[in-house]
Amino acid sequence: MSAQLALLDRPPVAPSALAAPEVVVMKFGSSVLVDPADAPKVASDIYAEVRRGRRVVAVVSALAGQTDLLLSEARALGLAHDNSILPAYVVQGEERSAALVALACDRVGLSAVTLSVRELGLVAEGPCEHARPVSLDRAALDRALLKHEVVVVPGFGALSPAGDVVLLGRGGSDLTALFLAAELELDSVQLVKDVDGLYDRDPNVHADARRYDQASWAEDKALGGGLVQPDALDLAEARRLKVEVRNYLDGHRTVVGAVGAPPRVTPPHRRLRVAVAGCGVVGGGALARLLVDPRLDVVGVLVRDPSKPRDVPGATDARLAPLLVSSPDALLARDPDIVLEALSEAAAGHAVIRAALSRGVDVATANKQAVSVDPAGLLALAEANGATLLWSASVGGGVPMVEAVRAARVDAPVAAFEAVLNGTVNFMLARLGEGASFDQALSEARAAGFAEEDPSSDLEGLDALAKVRLLAFEAFGLMPEEADIARDVLDPAALPPAGARQLCRCELKDGKLVASVQLVSGPLDPLFAELKGEGNALKVVSHDGSAVRRRGRGAGRWATAESLLADLSDLAAARLVEPA
Repeated sequence: MSAQLALLDRPPVAPSALAAPEVVVMKFGSSVLVDPADAPKVASDIYAEVRRGRRVVAVVSALAGQTDLLLSEARALGLAHDNSILPAYVVQGEERSAALVALACDRVGLSAVTLSVRELGLVAEGPCEHARPVSLDRAALDRALLKHEVVVVPGFGALSPAGDVVLLGRGGSDLTALFLAAELELDSVQLVKDVDGLYDRDPNVHADARRYDQASWAEDKALGGGLVQPDALDLAEARRLKVEVRNYLDGHRTVVGAVGAPPRVTPPHRRLRVAVAGCGVVGGGALARLLVDPRLDVVGVLVRDPSKPRDVPGATDARLAPLLVSSPDALLARDPDIVLEALSEAAAGHAVIRAALSRGVDVATANKQAVSVDPAGLLALAEANGATLLWSASVGGGVPMVEAVRAARVDAPVAAFEAVLNGTVNFMLARLGEGASFDQALSEARAAGFAEEDPSSDLEGLDALAKVRLLAFEAFGLMPEEADIARDVLDPAALPPAGARQLCRCELKDGKLVASVQLVSGPLDPLFAELKGEGNALKVVSHDGSAVRRRGRGAGRWATAESLLADLSDLAAARLVEPA
């Protein structure tokens, strides 16, 4: 066994010996969480932070109108005074929102958990409807952050010293978020709202109102008009917390802290023009989100047969028909700023990517086989034409594997990596281990949206092979030749023993890459042995012996579409958008 692969086979490092991941606190109010259908866009904001390597504490308000409804119901049936039972009833609104957001996070592949008001351990003193937080028992929160990428907690509620539920006043979710950030010893907190920051006058009345990019706590108190709960601002000033108030739609923000800067007139951004190549499992999932995003105009969708019915949740055939085109030239003739490429065929996808980049159009792709043909050449083409190419969605589904490898390579030279990269095969192996027949396992994988109608790429290891090549390019700057990668086939006539995994490995040995895609059984690293269903996982080992680990949902419509949309968001943020 080589030294690099010996590193991969070491027992996992104890959590206490690892550097604690960076934590960010984000608060989402009822202006963002209007109804359950808004939970996916909150999950997208959270996903963007997780793929930057952070753990997220998400504080949520009740859905729009729910707090008033619950308050009126409780007051109608309770006493007009000393109504100490009311808070426990009202915080059900926030706890419902927390559960919905956690569900949306789980759907896109994030490891998420909720903590109730009682589980959180936030203690507040004062009147039962306007108490002030005084302490936090961090044990439950720390345990949840150690185990999960996302911890969703209800705002507005806390516990009295006697253990009764109390409320933190209207707008109290702001106060929850700021107090948690302070107790976690962070220096800032994000408040995600439907406003784009602090203005020197009401922008709804004054067309020439100027927005602060940076404001002091005193300026916000004087001009805020309810932008941040006043009690929360007092806490921010006392605990020296920067408060980032951000518009979830266009990313405009004001950072409130110790010092300010003069406000300025900011021109509006025009809507980005987005085209989608492919309307299958992934493309259709992404398109469902794009069509309801007010920041974007979907200008075209490339499909093989425009007359065929499309599976795009929430979209009617009448809505889709004007968007459908059958050739790449027709798609690009609609002048998109960005193309999302999610075709299932390598050559067609590669051609669309090259055509878009040649015209200076940015591309985000989920087509690993198209990109792995020549990633260096595609990047050079993009640079030559002032465009950007991103391919995070091509590897790992909702698991940010590309980002993990890039981060590891920045910290130290990569020695080797090991991964489970094909969600379809992993799902089938799990079902086969449970006693399902090969045909039954494959049928269930198709029904779940993991396997294509033609699953040969998955079963023959070609899908995993393309992903190994891409990860090798990210880790080492070069790729093994396809013919040099040892590859096993999932064959119904020679099934592996129960508990087997399709394990991918790659190491740089004496200047040459050695890679494999093999069905293995027996003792495995718990990272891989404990994977369930369509789960994917990655371990990257550096020459200094340090390891980066990631796991999550590696297949399926929503997990892969979320990664594609995250690349779209990065492209949109980096693109210079002209004033309307």
